[in-house]
Amino acid sequence: MTFPLRWLWWLPVLLLLQACSSIPTLPVAPTTTPVAGVQGMASYYGARHHGRKTASGERFNQNALTAAHRTLPFGTRVRVTNLNNQKSVVVRINDRGPYAKGRIIDLSAEAARELNMIRAGVAKVRVERLE
Repeated sequence: MTFPLRWLWWLPVLLLLQACSSIPTLPVAPTTTPVAGVQGMASYYGARHHGRKTASGERFNQNALTAAHRTLPFGTRVRVTNLNNQKSVVVRINDRGPYAKGRIIDLSAEAARELNMIRAGVAKVRVERLE
């Protein structure tokens, strides 16, 4: 059985139609921004990392009000509230992390001091993105 060559003229037409067609795309919600009021465990990092470059390229300062978050854009300001004592602090995201399982944010030592969590090392917190 031989293939009739007269059918081959359809091939370029079909390829052209395929190239010109477009599939409508649905808007996708960004996956990099958590919903306001996410709760979880926070930890802090300080002297050992002081002066080292962060993922954003700036030097880490343990005395500044900064934090590390896995997905929020650098420069984003968030309010972190210690759910044990209701103290809160506003920090700026300038690094990536935390890398410890079960943690949602790593704070600078100064931010941890303001939340009164230095002794415990970790605390249950609420993280709210500020506009």
